[in-house]
Amino acid sequence: MSDVIHYAARARVWVLDTPSTSYALHLTPGGRLVNLHWGERISPADAAHLAEQLGDDWVGGAETAFDGIEEYPVEGGVRYREPALSVRFADRTRGVEPRFSGAETVDSGTTLRLCFEDEHYPLRCTLNYRVLPDCDVVERWVDLVHTGDAADGGIEVLVAASATWTAPFLTGYRMSHLHGLWYGESRLDRAEVAPGSALVITSRTGATGHFANPWFAVDDGTALEDSGRVWSGALAWSGSWRIAAHRSPNGRLQVAGGLGHEGVQVGVLTPERPFTTPVFAGLHSARGFGGASEQWHAYVAGHVLPRPGYVRPVLFNSWEATGFGIDEENQLRLAETASRLGAELFVVDDGWFRGRTGDHAGLGDWTPDPGRFPRGLRPVVDRVHELGMGFGLWVEPEMVNPDSDLYRAHPDWVYHFPHRERGESRHQLVLNLARPDVAEWVHAQVDGLVREHRVDYLKWDMNRPFSEVGWPAENHPDRVWVDHVRNLYAILDRLRREHPGVAFETCSGGGGRLDLGMLARSDVVWASDNTDGLDRLAIQHGFTQVYPPRVMLGWVTDDHLNRGGTPLRWRFHVAMAGVLGIGGDVAAWDEERLAEAARHIAQYKAVRPVVQQGLLHRLEAPGTGDHRTAVQYVSADRRESVVLAWLHARQFRSAKPPLRLRGLESGAVYELVGTGTTWSGDLLMNHGIALPLTGDFDSRLLHFVRR
Repeated sequence: MSDVIHYAARARVWVLDTPSTSYALHLTPGGRLVNLHWGERISPADAAHLAEQLGDDWVGGAETAFDGIEEYPVEGGVRYREPALSVRFADRTRGVEPRFSGAETVDSGTTLRLCFEDEHYPLRCTLNYRVLPDCDVVERWVDLVHTGDAADGGIEVLVAASATWTAPFLTGYRMSHLHGLWYGESRLDRAEVAPGSALVITSRTGATGHFANPWFAVDDGTALEDSGRVWSGALAWSGSWRIAAHRSPNGRLQVAGGLGHEGVQVGVLTPERPFTTPVFAGLHSARGFGGASEQWHAYVAGHVLPRPGYVRPVLFNSWEATGFGIDEENQLRLAETASRLGAELFVVDDGWFRGRTGDHAGLGDWTPDPGRFPRGLRPVVDRVHELGMGFGLWVEPEMVNPDSDLYRAHPDWVYHFPHRERGESRHQLVLNLARPDVAEWVHAQVDGLVREHRVDYLKWDMNRPFSEVGWPAENHPDRVWVDHVRNLYAILDRLRREHPGVAFETCSGGGGRLDLGMLARSDVVWASDNTDGLDRLAIQHGFTQVYPPRVMLGWVTDDHLNRGGTPLRWRFHVAMAGVLGIGGDVAAWDEERLAEAARHIAQYKAVRPVVQQGLLHRLEAPGTGDHRTAVQYVSADRRESVVLAWLHARQFRSAKPPLRLRGLESGAVYELVGTGTTWSGDLLMNHGIALPLTGDFDSRLLHFVRR
């Protein structure tokens, strides 16, 4: 069928090839689509041989031959596992009887479409598979179409997963995922999935969420950072979602995932309103968790980010320095100091708009506060640009305070139910972005701000989850869970088209909106409101399992969070592991501290191309018994490498082993910048380098350049 999608007609087998892996499917004689293989490369003949070994389409009691291998199990027929698709037709019949109706390849032979029609009702379900030429990711999504007319009535879509991923039959399964909470997002956890059990990760908040992230990895319990076989998936969706790993009683494991959550209808199909699920991407790595991360980072850079080559600037954000005490005078003073330090972008955070003296008022009234900015924002914008920096602005357009002119004019614009309290969080309510008029208003407000204030960078925040998610005037109010996100995407896509030079930061009370769907519309991610260096090492370790350092924003703030007395160098080195930002009250720093900060910023700029564009190696994970964390970045041509290492605590005067690097050129000689010493690549990788880390919260940055 193509160079990457092969079809063995006699065996009814499809094989999708990525650079290093194969994904094989088979349509059984009984019409069931099953997974044959997902892993290292095999040939179509090999896949046909596997199909021959399957045997009959037998059913016995609550067990079938397809348990754990059916590619997209629907509700209907003799099936007893959790379905990927569940619908209810106008006559209240539930379930689907799928009949295969055809296959085609599109998009220059890179996408396979497998179509199924219901035997009786007007429903077509198309499974889509896209393979990419430069990484091992397979993208999957589903199209649902009502093929009848209005007289047939609508089809309620109760569950519509984007994909069900089938892991090979292993002796055991361990699932890796990211968990957390506000102020502690993206922490890595690994748990065994026992036979007959399920492990579910989900968000019911209307956003990606702080509690979990729509990514998983599965292995047999023996994979390490640089070895072992790993199967992984990530969902491109920024609303409520659910991923469930189910291990059948027969011992096999499948992982299904998609938008929505329990108790909420996904949508209603009509002839005029089809439904497409978000992409659920998956990959296999034979080189451990680090190999999987390498593939994810390549995928995000090559196929997700709108501007992967964009050099993320060193930014200063005013929030920690001024909070709601913001005014023209202190912003101008901070801008002068930030410029002296070497910042390239100045971001005015919350509190700049009318009535915003605290978090209880003002959201929705997006004009500069006349008391604090009597001349508007233009004097600050002009001075920031005169200083050679870009100007950034914080907004939270999806929210409204009840104490605002917007809410007083349009109380019906928020999610609510009749006769129910409108529950506030952080003194704010959520605008019903599913409404076309509200979506258009949000776009107009942000577009006007960008044009009027010559904004170079927009920090788009979203500080509270959904509640009372009702739309009294809508016949199918559950649609808001999907349409809010789709309208958000449409607004951001439109703004990016209209303002191609503006960079976007995604933020949701920290890392509450981190996913492939939002990354397709963002340049930078605010990973957490927690800027404590030690906590951030764990957050950043989890973050980079799937998302690349080039989008991971960290701030250097005043040391007032979880512990006191951490050195400024330590805090800079933690933030320099991705996109460097400064958020402290630099106007209060003495000259010695300012000079040190300027040196760190200059050093970051020197290594930034390698950190933001290079290949990441997680050398030592945080939380190990050795109290040391280290990461390494290697340029694509292996000419440069940057190492960041942190010692959390030193106990009993114990020495630490040499740090063994990865990914360097064997036989080459590397100079350690600033010392004049040279090392062979073989010595650095096979023996390692001793780090001069001598006490609690000590850190180093090492920059190697090939001679």
